[in-house]
Amino acid sequence: MRVFLTGASGFVGSNLRQVFESHGAEVLAPRHSEVDLTDRERVLRFAADTRPDAIVHCAILNDLAGLRDRRRAWAAYVEATRNVLAAGARVVLISTDWVFDGTQGPAREDEPPNPINAYGFLKAASELVAVEAGATVARIAGVQGVHRARPDAPLNQDTGFGNLVAATVAALSAGERFTVWEGPAVNTLATPTLATHAGEMIRRALELEVTGILHCCGSEHTDRVTLARRAAAAFGFDPDMLDTGPAPAEAIPAGGAPYDTRLDNRATLAALDMAPTSLDSLFAEMAPA
Repeated sequence: MRVFLTGASGFVGSNLRQVFESHGAEVLAPRHSEVDLTDRERVLRFAADTRPDAIVHCAILNDLAGLRDRRRAWAAYVEATRNVLAAGARVVLISTDWVFDGTQGPAREDEPPNPINAYGFLKAASELVAVEAGATVARIAGVQGVHRARPDAPLNQDTGFGNLVAATVAALSAGERFTVWEGPAVNTLATPTLATHAGEMIRRALELEVTGILHCCGSEHTDRVTLARRAAAAFGFDPDMLDTGPAPAEAIPAGGAPYDTRLDNRATLAALDMAPTSLDSLFAEMAPA
């Protein structure tokens, strides 16, 4: 399989690349300077020249200032998705549990989105475009793991669940106390996911030609403090080295983060004929060999 992967230099994209290449796929991963996804002509030309079997679209504008520029943000998310969909290959759009407002967890795949911040809105709009075109939407959540493109890059805590395990373990490994953020504007309940496991689910969806909305996430819900405490114990550290406290104001996105973004993925697992995964398996696979 030949896969055109957008955003391959990012955290999620680098893990998807590792998964596809481990299964023998040829991954085409042009940089932004080579293929600007907001330029339809360049996207179509690249696809025509390389003839990918599938396009996995996980590139995002990861810039709060950029999200405040509405035209730039719309182009980077929604128009870029439209351009990828026009390229003539099967498409998987990587989306997020932040399309929900934080009140309806555990949300099933058919739960209507109701985002509360710009990122969630732009992803929800992109989902509509993708589903109407017959593509696959892979919602991921609370992604954990290592940055395959930059393994030494620090993975810091944010108002979502992403990187919380790595951030916790890094602090405790250095003998430092770690403060787990809490508060109404922080994503407090979610369904953590190992990045490579999400990649396996996405690869399986392409293999089986499953379309529509999928929840490519773990199967065990938790809160932030419990995740951090279990991670500490799993990696051999004292959970009492953890504190709780509010997130810094500058870390909270406009509109806040959705409080409860737990995802129900039972329908997705049935469609992909895959087994549920636990937090213990996530910790085991993250542990150094």
